[in-house]
Amino acid sequence: MESQRLEISRLFARFNFGPTPGQFSQALQEGFKSTAAKILNTSEPDPRLGALPTPALVDTGPRPSPADKTASKLFSQNLKAQSDELTMWWLDRMAIAKNPLIERMVWFWHGHWATSLDKVNFSLPMFKQNETLRRNALGNFRTMSHEMFHDGALQIWLDGNDNIKGAPNENLSREFMELFTLGVNMYSEDDVKAIARAFTGYQTVRTSGVVTFNPKRHDSEPIKVFGVNSPLDGDSATDLILSKSECADFISDRLWYRFISSSLPKDVKIGAAQAFSQREVAPVISALVLNGALSDPRYSVVRQPVEWFIAVCRAFSLQPSMLSNRNFILGALQKMAQLPFYPPNVGGWPTDEAWLSSASAQFRISFATGLSKQIDFTALAAIAPEQRITYIKDLLGILDFSPRTFTALTNAKTDLPQFFTLAVCSPEFVVNA
Repeated sequence: MESQRLEISRLFARFNFGPTPGQFSQALQEGFKSTAAKILNTSEPDPRLGALPTPALVDTGPRPSPADKTASKLFSQNLKAQSDELTMWWLDRMAIAKNPLIERMVWFWHGHWATSLDKVNFSLPMFKQNETLRRNALGNFRTMSHEMFHDGALQIWLDGNDNIKGAPNENLSREFMELFTLGVNMYSEDDVKAIARAFTGYQTVRTSGVVTFNPKRHDSEPIKVFGVNSPLDGDSATDLILSKSECADFISDRLWYRFISSSLPKDVKIGAAQAFSQREVAPVISALVLNGALSDPRYSVVRQPVEWFIAVCRAFSLQPSMLSNRNFILGALQKMAQLPFYPPNVGGWPTDEAWLSSASAQFRISFATGLSKQIDFTALAAIAPEQRITYIKDLLGILDFSPRTFTALTNAKTDLPQFFTLAVCSPEFVVNA
């Protein structure tokens, strides 16, 4: 049934990055409900992820004096090496996970609590943040928010070290409410000032991300905010913020926006906000998957560059770090304007149309062409040429090809690298309609 193919295509593309070889065909046989149950079940151990070495990140200590040019150069090279290792490690996790729903959620939360190495500089705090997001990816958002408040990378990113009694810095308090928990216009400027006072006194070691509380730098006077007038610290202020009803709407909206539709408003019948009433993430994801949103033909989502690359990796059994040149991978993602751990700003990456420009298309084709030189096309070559379009449509989990794409693929069906490039750069693969 076409409706079932639509649901399964969306299920894999949006909640699993994309299917692995044979997975989509098997899902069509087993049906949507059975496939959804498997994807939503993240309790099974994953031997491949378990065998993946943790990146060897160490506290580098402070940067040497610029006067020592040799030491400064070595220090910068070490920072770059650690950053590259961290990024490739996470790309590997996304690509090889048996069920990548957790990694898909970590990717979502990375864009939500957007924090960049451009300012943090040190990979160890970013790795710790990544692990925090993984630990809480489908858990309780209240727990996640507390851990993220105490996260060293986020504190550095939003100037927590500059937030002291008598001279509060409002960056963290403003973004904590506007971008992370409540949304735009769901607080006043007085609330920003009050929460900034509650957030004073937390200090972070930049190189390690270790956060400590210094009572001498903390404003311990009563703070009037959200109907409360009493002394507050980071944790009690976080609890106050998360108790507001606007939080349920905001987070469920964000999840809808990234997984279902970036252009059409949340359908209240799906029950996403109600599912978040206890601030649990997993029930919201289940509601988005199971309550009919994936069957509505109006809802489309454009694959972001990282999502596109990982979908290609999963379809063709590629492990990013095993490809011949990691600089090619990292450079291509950078050209496509989406490198993990480097969001452009605290608002995270753009969505949908931003990734459909002519420049994006050119970079995508260039990336795909480079990948085609490293792919083993033995399985594709074993398929009769007249069956290759059907084969790759199922391999990639695509609903259907347009007549124009079908004609282009037909003309290239004996040139496997070109056939691959056309398929993965087709509008039907880039946009999960």
